[in-house]
Amino acid sequence: MSLALRGELDYLLMRQQGKQGMTAITEMSVKAADGGVADLSAYAGQVLLIVNTASKCGFTPQYEGLEALHRKYADRGFEVLGFPCNQFGAQEPGDAAEIASFCTLTYDVTFPVFAKIDVNGSNADPLFEQLKKDAPGLLGSTSIKWNFTKFLVDRSGKTVARYAPTTKPEDIEADIEKLLQHQG
Repeated sequence: MSLALRGELDYLLMRQQGKQGMTAITEMSVKAADGGVADLSAYAGQVLLIVNTASKCGFTPQYEGLEALHRKYADRGFEVLGFPCNQFGAQEPGDAAEIASFCTLTYDVTFPVFAKIDVNGSNADPLFEQLKKDAPGLLGSTSIKWNFTKFLVDRSGKTVARYAPTTKPEDIEADIEKLLQHQG
């Protein structure tokens, strides 16, 4: 069996498991940019900021603020995880290589950027299904309204906050600081 096919089968199994109610974000797996599967247990014990991203969005300059947070707090156990999404205005049309190139060349992004996914609908990635369940939006809405919706996850893998696309990364810094102060 080819590695790509094995990765796709693992991902489909993980999607099914996600629908059955996994709760800790760091117990889940996601699709890696190379088409394989990335196990989020690699981030266990860290504070995470998970963001659906796009290269051609009015909020795209937030990559700069996300990278600044990543660089400032990475040595304290903080990680930004980017998930490109093309569901909002077709603002992420590129393939994995184009997205990686854009992020690196335009914003010098060093945080992990995973495979392009859907965040809403029947093909929504299980990670984002769990994030939306854990932290609904305004008036209890679960759907993600636009690119650069952000989810803050504590060291135990619990989603603790959801931020609108209009929330700038630097405006989340105090919440990140609070979570980083807690070791458990």
